[in-house]
Amino acid sequence: MSSIDPAAARRALDANPGLPADSQGPVFHEPWQAQAFAMTLALHAKGVFAWSEWAAMLGETIKAAQAAGDPDTGETYYNHWLATLERMTAEKAVTTRADLTAYRDAWEHAAARTPHGRPIELKADDFER
Repeated sequence: MSSIDPAAARRALDANPGLPADSQGPVFHEPWQAQAFAMTLALHAKGVFAWSEWAAMLGETIKAAQAAGDPDTGETYYNHWLATLERMTAEKAVTTRADLTAYRDAWEHAAARTPHGRPIELKADDFER
């Protein structure tokens, strides 16, 4: 967690009681989870949204997932975090749903062409689908 401001992480933990954490702070099982967390902290620091607004939207996302059958074991928490981040940035006009879709599609294309165990890198032709 060295690249994440500890004070900002503490505020995020306080505002999001379901956040997977240990005594050191947030716990991430995959690099993308830490990146999504860091992006959320950065957008909050820039004033894009208040923590109360974020926590309410994240709660809505989790409740909708539970209603759709998510077993709420904690393994899908960051999937909900990312879905909330995408929704929040689109609603706040930081990006558009179309851009999010284009990047998701490009990422899937890049992942499909990348050999197992190698880092996935987006290239211009990943967007030309």
